[in-house]
Amino acid sequence: MADIKKFAEELVNLSVKEVQELAKVLKEEYGIEPAAAAVAVAGPVAAVAAEVEQTQFDVILISAGQAKLQIVKVVKEITGLGLKEAKDLVDTAPKAVVKEKVSKAEAEQVKSQIEEAGGEVEIK
Repeated sequence: MADIKKFAEELVNLSVKEVQELAKVLKEEYGIEPAAAAVAVAGPVAAVAAEVEQTQFDVILISAGQAKLQIVKVVKEITGLGLKEAKDLVDTAPKAVVKEKVSKAEAEQVKSQIEEAGGEVEIK
């Protein structure tokens, strides 16, 4: 019985590429259709992947647009940086990380504040 459990654990931990290889072997050598094998093996893998949901987001300033001064003020307010530091951060756009590892709600709030001021933002 322990061998079956070990085998099941190995199946669940297969990568997508390994599942595809397994399906190919099952079809060619044992006559088992890949769709049935993919469902049997990928089912647990898909369930595990669905459970992993991103919980931390980074807010990245893509462009300050036409209102650079207004964006600097908003970034200063959001980050708590000094005026010079906020300006330096805005100047690094499109790779300016305004906030790191924040909740989705906070990321959306920061995004809306910057967009209202005329900036372009991306959440990753």
